Amino acid sequence: MQLFYNSDISTKTPQITFDKIESKHIVRVLRKKENDVLKITNGKGFLFDVKIIVASDKKCLAEIISFEEKPKPWSYYLHIAIAPTKLNDRTEWFLEKATEIGIDEITPIICSNSERRVVKLERFEKIIQSAMKQSLKFTLPKLNAPVKFRDFINRDFNGKVCIAHCEVNSEKKTLKTVLQPSENVTILIGPEGDFSMEEINKALAKKYIPISLGESRLRTETAALVAVNTVSFINE
Repeated sequence: MQLFYNSDISTKTPQITFDKIESKHIVRVLRKKENDVLKITNGKGFLFDVKIIVASDKKCLAEIISFEEKPKPWSYYLHIAIAPTKLNDRTEWFLEKATEIGIDEITPIICSNSERRVVKLERFEKIIQSAMKQSLKFTLPKLNAPVKFRDFINRDFNGKVCIAHCEVNSEKKTLKTVLQPSENVTILIGPEGDFSMEEINKALAKKYIPISLGESRLRTETAALVAVNTVSFINE
């Protein structure tokens, strides 16, 4: 199945107009023509069948012929708060793979040791959308604007809250001993230089559970993906 994404389509939408870039891709690259049927998701748990009625590479028009609700295949809510990596492509790799595995929400957090404090949300959003389509998922993960660490931990979240850090002189638990199936969880992943002790202590004071992601010292993006995969494994 080739899946398209359009956030504006809904069960009450009779027709959909593709923008110039998508229209060109549909007509010129995929060589779709009038009466061909496309599969589209709105990223909100729905799959639509639409029939092309105007096959123009400048403005392709299609009408909805059917739709079905496609609930996400996991029963938990996973929120990863990750410090953006120095090299953008490492964070982008995480976004792609996490979306393929299954994630609900992502927040870039700016920490004391962060080497990158500016992120390209538009670029990140496109990567998430592409990964959703490639992995045939129908719910788009929520991508938040960057937020400072101190502001993030002062927020309230539904479910358990955890912080993964590398400090050796502290007691930490593994995710599989902390989390139960179908349990919602928010997990903090620090920058290349790890969280500062001040940040760790502030998180602990807010009842964050300190966790380990294994014996190896992992890169930021690897640690975040291990967390996503572990939560998925716990829920199998």
